[in-house]
Amino acid sequence: MNIIIFTDTYPPEINGVATSTNNLYKLLKSRGHNVYVVCTNPYSKTFQFENDILRIPGIELKKLYSYRLSGIYNSKAMKIIKSLKPDIIHVNTEAGIGTFGRIVSRKLHKPLVYTYHTMYEDYTYYVTKSNGIFDRVAKSFVRTFSKVLANNTTEFISPSDKTKDAIRNYGYDSYINVVPTGIDFSKYSHDAIDDNMIKELKNKYDLNDCFVVLSLGRVAKEKSIDICIKGFKNFLKNYDGKAKMLVVGGGPNLVELQELAGELSLSDKVIFTGPVDPDEVPLYYHLADVFVSASVTETQGLTFLEAMASRVLVLARFDENLIDVILDNETGFYFESELDLSDTILKTINMDSSNKKKILDNATKLIEKYSLDNFYNNIMEVYKRALRKYW
Repeated sequence: MNIIIFTDTYPPEINGVATSTNNLYKLLKSRGHNVYVVCTNPYSKTFQFENDILRIPGIELKKLYSYRLSGIYNSKAMKIIKSLKPDIIHVNTEAGIGTFGRIVSRKLHKPLVYTYHTMYEDYTYYVTKSNGIFDRVAKSFVRTFSKVLANNTTEFISPSDKTKDAIRNYGYDSYINVVPTGIDFSKYSHDAIDDNMIKELKNKYDLNDCFVVLSLGRVAKEKSIDICIKGFKNFLKNYDGKAKMLVVGGGPNLVELQELAGELSLSDKVIFTGPVDPDEVPLYYHLADVFVSASVTETQGLTFLEAMASRVLVLARFDENLIDVILDNETGFYFESELDLSDTILKTINMDSSNKKKILDNATKLIEKYSLDNFYNNIMEVYKRALRKYW
């Protein structure tokens, strides 16, 4: 099968959509399909086509999370795509590249599969800079726009039931495929980790004989990392040992969080690594004793699954999207506030080894349903259903 994946963001960029589309590309390639990716070009203002990747230049919108907006049509890319004779157009974004993908589908008369990765209602403040009437108008536009896009799709994919319910509330009443992104969990296992590199990172960040709290992902307002930092501050008040918090990733909230750490006298306790190479991400999970997240804007929460695959205890602020992933006191732990987070971290420290092992074992079993095999089978069913509509 010839498959073209359209996405605004793609590695080396680090975020959930980039990870998801890259996982999809590699999985489909490994199963013998011809797969190509159309995305924006973060390197230059030129069009590039190398190693199955068509990169289209775009304008960097620094105030909008450094999002790159490409034009809705590129003649060079269109000529190449046409020569590839695609069977499926799989769009993973909306404006810019997403619109181009829809134009390609229409011009070539090919089925359009659309995955709705991002709950844009949670991001409107980047545009409105307010929580007032302008933000409410923006959210209303997002709901209407999302419904229109969903309705103009051959097959619609939601990565979680939470996103499915949101789209239903927007008024979309056609069939929705719930297909969680698959993850190659093998690269997070201890057997795949270079112990020498772990030692180097521990020395670099002074983590030897240290209890490590990890936050990993986009450093942005909607991730509520400030709650985790404040919770870590409360935790230190009740912990006599050596402890540090690692904030791994980059984003628009980085400077603000660094300032917060300074205000809380945590500059030497909270380490901001900045963005790291995607291939090195598994190493950082293996530096940690616990993984924490206060985000309630995830459509799936890939980092939670990655942490579980790394056999790291997961502490998350409750969100309905995580109900099938985190079973409180069975596969991980929920917290409600910065004060509650402090108590939860202490709870993990005071756990006996057998109970901790049981929780980690439960988590390892639970994530099996997010395996690459299951992901592949589910995505192929969607593709086949889309193709049947064009027979």
